Amino acid sequence: MRCWSFATYPPSARTPTRPYSHTPTIVLILLLLAGCGVEPPKDFEGRVVGVMDGDTIEVLANWRVNRVRLYGVDCPESKQPYGRRAKQFTSSASYFRWAKVHTVTVDRYGRRVGTVTLPDNKVLNHELVRAGYAWWYRQYAPDDSTLEAVEKDARAAKRGLWSQKNPTPPWEWRERRR
Repeated sequence: MRCWSFATYPPSARTPTRPYSHTPTIVLILLLLAGCGVEPPKDFEGRVVGVMDGDTIEVLANWRVNRVRLYGVDCPESKQPYGRRAKQFTSSASYFRWAKVHTVTVDRYGRRVGTVTLPDNKVLNHELVRAGYAWWYRQYAPDDSTLEAVEKDARAAKRGLWSQKNPTPPWEWRERRR
């Protein structure tokens, strides 16, 4: 009887073949790469792929969805008068359109806060206030003379929420709800 040593086995017998032996390594590398997604620069362009509410949109840029809060404006909450109309206005003006985002800051929720310029070179932030679907958010943009002027114009023309006798600003509405 012949005694077999490990060295006498053919190479295929010495290393068992497992069809998915590298799968855990590949999955780990892909997860690391996905987690290290390329951050868009301060100013970036992309397609608007979501409208969360009147003053928050999602922009797809560099294969990453970026949530953007519109700088200097505050739209009514969805349960307030004109809240749904503000979202509809934002959606009709920007959804699935190309947009340029200039990031001013990042808020405590990780959203980029910035101005959004549409393909017709109109600034979405200004258009919301001009149409009467948002307040100029003085607390966060105190020196924005453009927002001040378009809000004054919307109030005088009684457009949108300014057609109401005494509209409640969303920051006061949120405070009452707490």
